[in-house]
Amino acid sequence: MVELDAPRLDAVFHALGDATRRHMLRDLTEGSRTVSQLAEPFEMSLAAASKHIKALEGAGLIRREVRGRTHVCHLEPGPLAEASSWLAFYERFWTGRLDTLERLLREVDASALPPKGKKS
Repeated sequence: MVELDAPRLDAVFHALGDATRRHMLRDLTEGSRTVSQLAEPFEMSLAAASKHIKALEGAGLIRREVRGRTHVCHLEPGPLAEASSWLAFYERFWTGRLDTLERLLREVDASALPPKGKKS
């Protein structure tokens, strides 16, 4: 298994565990956004949005740039690749189980069909 920085991975999964933060990340895939722009779809205060953004920053998923009084956020996808690598290690377990399920379902379907040439 790929060795990863456990505290950083914990922070990434914590950040991704909230729907608001996932939505903010998705918005950032289309380009940089101000804190106000990230908060707008949720009708939340800038203070509440800032708490979400701090969680994303802490996980290394975004970078905030201060331009005067405006804070602009940029997506930093590197930690997502690390999380994906961690998940990929376990993918073989659920993929194997899905392959087994598919095989079993095909066997059940095949046994439920009447023999060729006979009508039910």
